[in-house]
Amino acid sequence: MAYAENTSVSVSKTKGEIDGLLRKHRATGFGSFEEQNRALLVFQMQERRIRFELPLPSQMDKQFIMTARGQRRTAEAAMQAWEQACRSRWRALFLCIKAKLESIDSGIESFEDAFLAHIQMPDGMTVAEHVKPNIAIAYQTNPMQPLLPAPKRSEQ
Repeated sequence: MAYAENTSVSVSKTKGEIDGLLRKHRATGFGSFEEQNRALLVFQMQERRIRFELPLPSQMDKQFIMTARGQRRTAEAAMQAWEQACRSRWRALFLCIKAKLESIDSGIESFEDAFLAHIQMPDGMTVAEHVKPNIAIAYQTNPMQPLLPAPKRSEQ
C-alpha cells in the first residue's frame, strides 16, 4: 500500500508545500524539474546543495492501463490512475523531507547526517552515487562485525 495512495492533493499544491517548508527552514534556492519518468527536486540549505530524484511511474505501466480484474481502462481512467500515483509519490517526498527537517530540529541528527545521501558534490553526483558501489564491494570483501560486540574482559 503506497503512502497517500488516495490523496486528492495536487502535485502543484504539494510542490508549493515543499517550497514553503524549505523556505521556513531557510533554503536559499529551490527548483523542481520533470522529464519522462522522473522528477528532480533541488535546493540549497546550510551551504549544501541537496538533490532528490523522484521516480515517477510510466503512463504505459500495466497498472494504469488495466484494472485489477484485467479489464482495459479508458484513456481518461488510465490518466486518472497515473495522476493519482504521481500525487502519492509527491506526497511521500514531502513527508520524507518534512521528517528529515523535524529530525534535525529535534536534535536527533545533524543536517548533514539527515541529508547525506542527497548532498550533491561539485562533480554533480550525490554522496550516495559516490558511495553505493563501495558499500557493495565492502560487504562482499570484508567480514561483518556482530551487531552486539562481545563483552570486554575486565582487567585483573
